[in-house]
Amino acid sequence: MKRFIKPNWKKSNLNISATLAEFLGVQNNKTTLKFLKKELKKNYKNIVFICLDGMGINPININLEKSDFLRKNIKMKLTSTFPSTTTNATTSLTSNKYPLEHGWFGWSLYFEKIGKNVDIYMHRDSQTGEKIDFKYPIIDNGDCYFDNAKSDYEINAVLPNYVQTKSIEKKVVINNIEEMCKEIDKICKKDGKQFVYTYLPEPDYTMHEFGVSSSEAKEVVGKINYEIEKLYNDLSDTLVVITADHGQVDIQGSVEFYKDKEINEMLTCVPFLDARSPAFKVKEGKNREFEKLFKQRYGKDFKLYKSKDLIKRGLFGKSGDFGGLLGDYIAIGTYTHKDFVTSEHFNRFKGHHTSLTEEMLVPLIILKKK
Repeated sequence: MKRFIKPNWKKSNLNISATLAEFLGVQNNKTTLKFLKKELKKNYKNIVFICLDGMGINPININLEKSDFLRKNIKMKLTSTFPSTTTNATTSLTSNKYPLEHGWFGWSLYFEKIGKNVDIYMHRDSQTGEKIDFKYPIIDNGDCYFDNAKSDYEINAVLPNYVQTKSIEKKVVINNIEEMCKEIDKICKKDGKQFVYTYLPEPDYTMHEFGVSSSEAKEVVGKINYEIEKLYNDLSDTLVVITADHGQVDIQGSVEFYKDKEINEMLTCVPFLDARSPAFKVKEGKNREFEKLFKQRYGKDFKLYKSKDLIKRGLFGKSGDFGGLLGDYIAIGTYTHKDFVTSEHFNRFKGHHTSLTEEMLVPLIILKKK
């Protein structure tokens, strides 16, 4: 069986943020990327950092030719965070913190205080969908490192409406790739030095619905490639840094775990975290039986680990205090590329991520215009 692709905390998308944070005069204790650091010393008027949701190495290789603009400008392959999911990775990108330091590990987290699984981005009960009014015991994910910049660069954020940042006056709201590129171009033509952070929810959204290898995904990825190349041709004295929060894979089937009444009876709550990296809280005295049955029934598609062992191995970062939110066990989806269905109301996507397979690889794309 192929080996899992684990986070490399010296060559991950978090290390892009570490390099940019140091460049902007923000306190940083993470490893920086020498290649990017060298480029930043060239005193560009504009620095643009773009995160394209889901646009990892796998979707790029499937949907772009080697000669296409974005693909031919990949300078390094990096890893994502684990779980390789938007909630986790984008928080690391904007906060410059390991997952263990910020706590936004996955789409759904279980909070002991209220006894519920919560979709933490949407502030809703993971099972019922009802709104949850609860202050999460994790960091404020709107506290972005670039908002604390101490440099001669003006800070700008070009984001969808739902993405949080404390410095609301610096935020420009966009809805698509055309609007994103238009606003970046406008900012880069302003007087003075400009730093731009921008996040686009595509092609992740389209690949979830139609699959990574679909014609719809190919069209969206091609559109992103075209619009960014057009933007680049209109820029001057600008360094554009592009990455993804994670990649995606085509889903090849499902593990219908919610139908397994015997194992579910051993749990204190419905499995949480993410579709290819579910976490479990097991009733006292049931651990050995749970491990045995899970491995017998699902071991081909999901490898089971004790959460504390994964923490010790550094999969969630080198330091941090939020490991208690990861439950007793985490199952990691293998290269059979199946998702883990925890209820009959589960969102069944054709493309997905969150595991330690191809979805872990993301690009560092560098576009230089002097």
